[in-house]
Amino acid sequence: MANPRSLIYALYTHWDILESLIPLSREFPVFEQQQLLTVIARSHPGKNLEEREDILRQLASSDLLQVLPRDSALQIHPLVLEFVRGLTREHELGLSSILHARVEAIKLSTSKLSDGLLNNNTDQLRQAASQLAELFRQISQQLDQDRHAILEIAERAKSADANLPIAQRYREVLEAYDNYVAPMAEMMDSGPSGTFYRHLEAAEHTLDHVVEALTIQGALYSQRLAMRQVAFQAKELRRLGRDVLKHCSATLLPLREEVRQHNALSSAISQLLGKVRKRGLARTLRSHDLPLWRREIQRRVTVGNEVLTLMGDAMNYKPAIIDFPEEVAVEDDPVVELIDEADLLQRLHRDSPILDLLHWLHQAYPLCNDANLLRIYHELINRADWQVTQADRPNQLTLNTVRVTHYPHAIETPSETP
Repeated sequence: MANPRSLIYALYTHWDILESLIPLSREFPVFEQQQLLTVIARSHPGKNLEEREDILRQLASSDLLQVLPRDSALQIHPLVLEFVRGLTREHELGLSSILHARVEAIKLSTSKLSDGLLNNNTDQLRQAASQLAELFRQISQQLDQDRHAILEIAERAKSADANLPIAQRYREVLEAYDNYVAPMAEMMDSGPSGTFYRHLEAAEHTLDHVVEALTIQGALYSQRLAMRQVAFQAKELRRLGRDVLKHCSATLLPLREEVRQHNALSSAISQLLGKVRKRGLARTLRSHDLPLWRREIQRRVTVGNEVLTLMGDAMNYKPAIIDFPEEVAVEDDPVVELIDEADLLQRLHRDSPILDLLHWLHQAYPLCNDANLLRIYHELINRADWQVTQADRPNQLTLNTVRVTHYPHAIETPSETP
């Protein structure tokens, strides 16, 4: 048996070679020396044959490569193979039966945990919690590995040669769906027939109950923390299982439907329809080979009822007669609101100071409408060449049509004569 430290150091030294050998291990369980020398030459192109053979001897002596009994072929150390596959995401798809067995083991460990709580057996509680934590870890690791394995299967199917038959191209996809995704979907069903969520939920509730009981009994904080962490693992595993199933189904279902759409029957029908489209039905199929449901239909172009209705409406169309209004004499407005700005400024200068500007404007121009009068009022109070002050108390003033409540503005003698 190799020393673990030496094995890890050799893996560190020859990592690039092992990283190239791991994908090849799917096709070649064992390697001949010439194959290994080719891989070494690809990783170290600057070394000669003698140096490559020396590297191969180092791989064999460090136990990274094991010589098979009664043969000269070599295989990758099983533990190294599993370790490197886990780091490089090169896993093979696992078995749904293994996942099902681990889920059933959760049920047994949960029952053991309940018995330990009922009998107040601390050692049994600790042992059952450890078993649950290990099962949760194994299931989480397998789900994550299976997800990457299914993605790898889908990528290989998509990148395969398009000239291959569709059944051969997607054979691995169909096997993965039938042997893994479908059983896993059945196991993870949230209904009464599913076992994944039901056993995990039972384990989670039991762990929460154990944490409460240990808290009431005043158990050690480390023991309560361990139970709580195992309960958190159960919650996380439920979420992970749901996500992995959704991801795997979304990856394989489109490819599976593509296989169904390109089976032998659909290909034959498509080929026959193509010939009929190009050559016609009579030339493609002989008269005595035609099916019984065939009947001749004369093709002719007809006008639909909607078009006939539109044509009839157009033929009977009569323009509508519109009576335009007659001219109506409009009386001229006798009141013409023309205000001379220069005259207004002179009158303001003459009558200043003015205590209420709006009242003065209404008296000076009684025929001016209220809107125009208010406009002139606002323009005057905003002029910069007048000294305008505002009163502290409001005042009401009735104009021609409206009543205005405002704070009167007073105008003193302007600084400059307009």
